[in-house]
Amino acid sequence: MATALHNLSDYDFDKVPDASNMCFGIVVAEWNKEITGALLNGAVKTLEKHGCLPENIHVKTVPGSFELVYGAQQMTKNDGFDAVIILGCVIRGDTPHFDYICQGVTYGIARLNASQNIPVIYGLLTTNNLEQAQERSGGKLGNKGDECAVDAIKMAKF
Repeated sequence: MATALHNLSDYDFDKVPDASNMCFGIVVAEWNKEITGALLNGAVKTLEKHGCLPENIHVKTVPGSFELVYGAQQMTKNDGFDAVIILGCVIRGDTPHFDYICQGVTYGIARLNASQNIPVIYGLLTTNNLEQAQERSGGKLGNKGDECAVDAIKMAKF
């Protein structure tokens, strides 16, 4: 469903498993920090709202969205998480760089999900402009970080 038709922060609280015994890794891109910071805040608050202890939420930063794949791969290999969430934001510019980054990250996360034993949740905003990114990181369309946290809990229970 298109985000414009569904608020990213709306979900049925009672259908989300208890996360009190779960541990999560979050890899967040530093690029577009205003947006990725808001995504991170949403994800952390949602994990905690469902019982995850703050000490069981481990956040690592990478310079940009392309590096999210490497960061997620390292977390799936080394840290004993129940799920890993990647959070980034790529805003379309005047060059094809947007397409290369979005495609590379999408392919890399899909590959990790097919090859690793824990889920990697895709939290990459791919927007045409800053306004769209703001709307999806706590604005009128909710927060993709909330959605990713709920997905991480559900997939960890899967």
